[in-house]
Amino acid sequence: MSPAEAADQIRERSVQAALLRLTADRAGLHAIPLYTEVTVVVIPKDHLLAAADEVTPDDLADEVVLHPLDDTLDWAQPPGRPALQRPDTTGDAIELVAAGIGLLVVPQSLARLHHRKDLTYRTITDVPQSQVALSWLEDETTDAIEQLIGIVRGRTVNSTRGRQAEPEPVREPARAAKPQRKPATPAKKPAAPKRGKPRRRS
Repeated sequence: MSPAEAADQIRERSVQAALLRLTADRAGLHAIPLYTEVTVVVIPKDHLLAAADEVTPDDLADEVVLHPLDDTLDWAQPPGRPALQRPDTTGDAIELVAAGIGLLVVPQSLARLHHRKDLTYRTITDVPQSQVALSWLEDETTDAIEQLIGIVRGRTVNSTRGRQAEPEPVREPARAAKPQRKPATPAKKPAAPKRGKPRRRS
């Protein structure tokens, strides 16, 4: 589904939970913030801005900035500058950037998702960043949702959360193996005394 549809899909119970950006309409939904993404501008590799490590909104003053409808990033072009162009999807906007029609402002994960060899991106400073949250219906915090919350927060099945861990069974210490005795060597019989030849009498 597109990001713009995710919140409605939860309300309609088509899905139990989804990852949303906190700028989305979250009426009737729980949301647990997970992480924050930096905002970047996607540009052709031969663009002048590609020579910089990062850019500012002032660097985009004379550029056509694309802002697709399927992304909820809350960033507005300052007054007196070219209006934000609104392609339907991020994929459409990427194609326009590659064609030299404009630049694309998106969270970093979307720039990586739509990576192309002829495009690159640079971090934009002094603009809002995008916070991602796990979201579900307010009145449906089930055991499955609790387990999902634990997973996205890095807990494992063996982690404890509000309950006592089951004690591990006590194991008896391993007994040292007895050294094996070598079989006794049978005693040798004493050698019989040698007898000399009888002497002849003269």
